[in-house]
Amino acid sequence: KIFQAIVSCVGYDGTIYIIPKSFEIELNKLMTEIQSKFKCLGLLQPYCWKKGEACVVRGSDTMWYRGKIVELCGSTLQVQYIDHGCIERIPQCHLYPTTLYTDIPPFCIPCQLYKTIPIGNFWQQDAVDCLQGLLTNEEVEIHVQELPDNPWGKLSISLYFGGVSLSSFMAYQKYCVIEDCQDVKELELLEDVAVAPSYKLPSLPLPGDIFPVRVTHLVNPKEVYICFDPSKTLMKQPATGGDANCDLGLESLDEALKWCNKSVNSFPLLTHFQTEMPCLVEYQDGLWYRAKLLSVMKSDPVKILVQFVDYGSFSVVPSSRLRHIPYHLLKYPVQAVRALLAGFKPALHDRNVDRIPYSPEWSVEALWAMIECIEGKQLSASIVALAPEVTISLYEDDKNLVHMKLIEMGLADLDE
Repeated sequence: KIFQAIVSCVGYDGTIYIIPKSFEIELNKLMTEIQSKFKCLGLLQPYCWKKGEACVVRGSDTMWYRGKIVELCGSTLQVQYIDHGCIERIPQCHLYPTTLYTDIPPFCIPCQLYKTIPIGNFWQQDAVDCLQGLLTNEEVEIHVQELPDNPWGKLSISLYFGGVSLSSFMAYQKYCVIEDCQDVKELELLEDVAVAPSYKLPSLPLPGDIFPVRVTHLVNPKEVYICFDPSKTLMKQPATGGDANCDLGLESLDEALKWCNKSVNSFPLLTHFQTEMPCLVEYQDGLWYRAKLLSVMKSDPVKILVQFVDYGSFSVVPSSRLRHIPYHLLKYPVQAVRALLAGFKPALHDRNVDRIPYSPEWSVEALWAMIECIEGKQLSASIVALAPEVTISLYEDDKNLVHMKLIEMGLADLDE
């Protein structure tokens, strides 16, 4: 069985506690009922607690949760939140014994990774820290492999985060050994190779079809980078192979990048620079994105011109902000496609003195006018030609061609 779940907790022994997405509504109902029933401060008078006894526990967020006494430790008790899996030492004044809700099974499921043996036969502290950092409160995909021998045992699972097998990732980081190593190759880094593989290109709509787009980068009024708008189009990326664990859609790319950002420190810095080489680059927001190398702009200190392939934008960055990229991220087609806009050309008699340095045929005013035409607008496009370059007609939300405003302002001429 395959299902989506939230990882509620990773235990100190590496046990992964999951809450299936299908349980969320019922769990929320139960939590609401518990809050309405228990409005007290906890049990203030002395009470003889027993190991395994059911209780409700007041969490640090002041909410009440179902709990179970795990160990008696004097003035504090070790309590497990049975619907989330985590174990904490709790003062007795934050607990209340109850037999209510004991007939409802726990909503979280304890799991172990299938055919995965930790180094030393138990999860070391650094491995547990890694699991907690990667998984806590994240949505993951669960593949059930083996049921436990008893109802309270651990479910044996394969877990996928951002399209990556967790077992393979942990094995690649040398935290464990797995019997099935088929996914480990995808986690290997794109090292110094004679011919660097390239990113895949997305499938393009048929010429003449109108489809929603976003302009992600503007080079000049006629040259843009567009993304197909996934929230408004029914177009799907075609499957390219039989990998059932990795949907090539935008949502999966976002998940894969999220995973990469969590584990980016395990990827070495780039030291070999090759034109068009895929890599990870840190942007101004502190996050890492897919990019490709274009050229070395400066040698001391090293400054590299890169292009962010999912947006089209360019940046000059120091080598400290470039890292090797896992092969896994090359599966996803680039999101930004370069396109030329049809139907207009630079104005022959544009008297504006300020020109775009890298495109002097266009005035800076024309660039700002085009930005105003597309910024915050719901745009659509149709492909006019695929060769020699992708050429499109770009429309505003009222179906008017975006460049008509530039024509009216005398900043561009019609190009029949």
